[in-house]
Amino acid sequence: MLKVKPNLTPLLKKKGIIQMELSEMTGIPQGSISRFDKNSRHEAWHLFAIAKALDVTIEDLFITEEQED
Repeated sequence: MLKVKPNLTPLLKKKGIIQMELSEMTGIPQGSISRFDKNSRHEAWHLFAIAKALDVTIEDLFITEEQED
């Protein structure tokens, strides 16, 4: 089974950006960014906006791990 979780915090640290700055860059409310980072909600257009703002792929926004059932 494949486990998928957000990789946003490490990406933001690497780029030297905080969630509030990302919110300003993308037009996505900071609360929505926080929910994405906590893996509680993902809006499709948010993924594209975040990836574009951080100059990464959508796949880069996630970490995938193989998990035994």
